[in-house]
Amino acid sequence: MFKKIYSTTIALGLLVVQKVHAAPSLGFPDNFAGFQTTDIYAAIDSIVRIIAGFLGIITVLLILWGGIIWMSSFGDQDKIEKAKKLISAGVIGLVIVLASFAIASFVVNSLENAL
Repeated sequence: MFKKIYSTTIALGLLVVQKVHAAPSLGFPDNFAGFQTTDIYAAIDSIVRIIAGFLGIITVLLILWGGIIWMSSFGDQDKIEKAKKLISAGVIGLVIVLASFAIASFVVNSLENAL
């Protein structure tokens, strides 16, 4: 009974439209992730930073999910092994993301300084 009331309240709350006092223009198309500049190296650097940041967040979430599975395993060895695999995959992924970010930054900076 409580679940139905709670679900209905949440669903109705999501349907309520509220007036928002937002800024009329944020300049999104003109100034987003460094794309306002005409320098291609700055644009590539911004794209690499955005992608590396997104992938870094995903790997950290993977590590956290493995930790949650491990903490909620209650001693079940299958769940613990699954959690260990998730955590190790997350750590390896994080190392790969950081290394790829370092390599891409080095390449972009080298090209920018060379030309």
